[in-house]
Amino acid sequence: MKNSTNASASNPGAALMSELEGVVQGHRDGHGFVLQPGGSDIYLSQQEMRAVLHRDRVRVRVVRYDRKGRPEGRVLEIVERRKAPIIGRLLHESGVWLVAPEDKRYGQDILIPKNATANAQAGQVVAVELTEPASMFSQPVGRVSEVLGEIDDPGMEIEIAVRKYEVPHRFSPETLAQAAALPERVRPVDKRHRIDLTDVPLVTIDGEDARDFDDAVYCEPFKKGRGKSAFSGYRLLVAIADVSHYVKPGEPIDADAYERATSVYFPRRVIPMLPEKLSNGLCSLNPHEDRLCMVCDMLVTEGGDLEAYQFYPAVMHSHARFTYTEVAAILANTRGPEAAKREALVPHLLHLHEVYRALLKARAARGAVDFETTETQIVCDENGRIEKIVPRIRTEAHRLIEEAMLAANVCAADFIQHGKHPSLFRVHEGPTPEKKTTLQNYLRSLGLGLTVSDDPTPAEFQAIALATKDRVDSLQIHTMLLRSMQQAIYTSANSGHFGLGYQAYTHFTSPIRRYPDLLVHRVIKGLLANKRYHLDASLVSAEPTVVRKGGKPVKSSAKGVPGTMRMNEAEAWDVAGAHCSANERRADEASRDVEAWLKCRYMRERLGEEFSGTVSAATSFGLFVTLDGLYVEGLVHITELGGEYFRFDEARQELRGERSGVRYTIGSRVRVQVSRVDLDGRRIDFRMVREGETDRLIAARAARDKSGERRSSNAVDELAAVQEADRNVKARTRKVASQRNGGGAGRKSPAAGKTRKRR
Repeated sequence: MKNSTNASASNPGAALMSELEGVVQGHRDGHGFVLQPGGSDIYLSQQEMRAVLHRDRVRVRVVRYDRKGRPEGRVLEIVERRKAPIIGRLLHESGVWLVAPEDKRYGQDILIPKNATANAQAGQVVAVELTEPASMFSQPVGRVSEVLGEIDDPGMEIEIAVRKYEVPHRFSPETLAQAAALPERVRPVDKRHRIDLTDVPLVTIDGEDARDFDDAVYCEPFKKGRGKSAFSGYRLLVAIADVSHYVKPGEPIDADAYERATSVYFPRRVIPMLPEKLSNGLCSLNPHEDRLCMVCDMLVTEGGDLEAYQFYPAVMHSHARFTYTEVAAILANTRGPEAAKREALVPHLLHLHEVYRALLKARAARGAVDFETTETQIVCDENGRIEKIVPRIRTEAHRLIEEAMLAANVCAADFIQHGKHPSLFRVHEGPTPEKKTTLQNYLRSLGLGLTVSDDPTPAEFQAIALATKDRVDSLQIHTMLLRSMQQAIYTSANSGHFGLGYQAYTHFTSPIRRYPDLLVHRVIKGLLANKRYHLDASLVSAEPTVVRKGGKPVKSSAKGVPGTMRMNEAEAWDVAGAHCSANERRADEASRDVEAWLKCRYMRERLGEEFSGTVSAATSFGLFVTLDGLYVEGLVHITELGGEYFRFDEARQELRGERSGVRYTIGSRVRVQVSRVDLDGRRIDFRMVREGETDRLIAARAARDKSGERRSSNAVDELAAVQEADRNVKARTRKVASQRNGGGAGRKSPAAGKTRKRR
């Protein structure tokens, strides 16, 4: 009873024998969890998971606790079955048709009657609708509702991802009809009651592959007054596409945009939040076209402080479409060929660079966290396969635009706060107590003489980052700092942005691709007109959603007239924030899934090859290694590290061999060989290459050739031979250890990580 008492004290909602409701999240190993926001997730055994599927909503009873006080449940009732189609490969085994789900969290294959295959062929990717749910004694049964094609078809990984993560990828007929009825260009009537900025040389600066242009910028030096009251600084204009002029509450386009909440970006393809006529046409700030915009007009001091700002609707005419590469080249050489092509606009770019340098001073003064990380871009061939993976180099042009957008977002948050209008803020809170303690222990273990306080500030993080940037283990330290922070979310309750060091922050600058920005535009327009924008409560989630308000879980009501009658405006904003945050995570997961699939396909052709790499994470079950030049990450399982026990030190975030003392930490340099690629599981496995091993392989192969033995030139065969040799060594090591311990019966390794875990 001791465990249950402790557990119920720390998790009031998970007391022994209590009944709770939540959504099931399956695990590829067969067990699962019932998700409980604000509390411990409830474990479901493989036996309990037989009757439910991933994403079902269930009611469970807490029946016991494990040694660490974590609750385990028993399913009492299946409240709601998930109705979304399941994506998988159609298989024909021993005369039986079945579908193996692409998402391994479903845990069970789905039986397909032979008359329900929709003429799909074995091996093809299909969508399945369940006709009979799973039970304790039978597998789920379904029918093929859509045939997607062959697994090797170009773009198939994206077709799988959008369905696997339930990303809306088809606009409703009503939305398409409404978009088709929109004008082709800005009409004179649309320009009424707007400031005319068509003569101001606003320009867009984006990536080479950008197709929708949300923002345009312009800057000029500004002086006002004399004596002590004189102001000397810059006037910075950030013009943002006025999507709210065309997308009105209650219309089909708005409903589809809310459902998506964000555009989803894949290599070579985008699933847009808005129809293309808006996202790439009427709203996009295309060069040499009149466009409607909302402007944040700011006065910035030479020290980077925001002296004053105002918002107003305007009409603009982009004078040029710049790329980051082009602007970086111009800033680096104002007399170069790139500058010669844009001679008339070069002075304005220099003014933008000057205000950027000023904003950097303010950033440093408030201690905003700024880690240099390596982002990559996947370059695909015509068939959608990876051609190469290249790092994205952040230039002064990238940072210039980022600082200008941050300034506009801060002004938007300040304007809304002063207007006392409900809205969505972009909130990023500091480390949780658990993550803070882990970080403090880690920093102490390094003996740096630097740590974070019990109430950490972003300036403390930035000070540690700057003090350690030249150390050989700087990557490890900066990674730990990043991992200690929470994810940013959208919420109606403002509690500041920890990483950026802002008291209030929101998203205003990307309404073409983010729904929260569109809501912020509507709020600002309402304040400018001395009116209030009332959020359409009928948009809220169809499912009861648990959101956080003031750190406490709050349950919303359901969609539809009865639900909206019970929901006040504050709750509606909370639900909208939770919805947008969840869909942002969904978009990230779908994008990562496609990238992982492409990387697995890319590395499958490199089985047996050796690469140098860097340890990117150390865990109790092994090391994650990122390959040099390829920027592909894979796992070296703990069983591949050698014939000894490796202990995971959580404080130091390292694996250490007990016999040899070999240590592996984040940033350690290693050499690995690609040993296995699991395309379905999106997993790449490496094995460690030890010093001299390659030479031994070559010598052994030469000996076989000399003796006339048949050999294979296939690197995979050679790798298999090496792995067999490794297994023999490990088996001998275990045998010796067993003999020393009297057979080893009942021997258990300490809980600190002295074990050989499987993922």
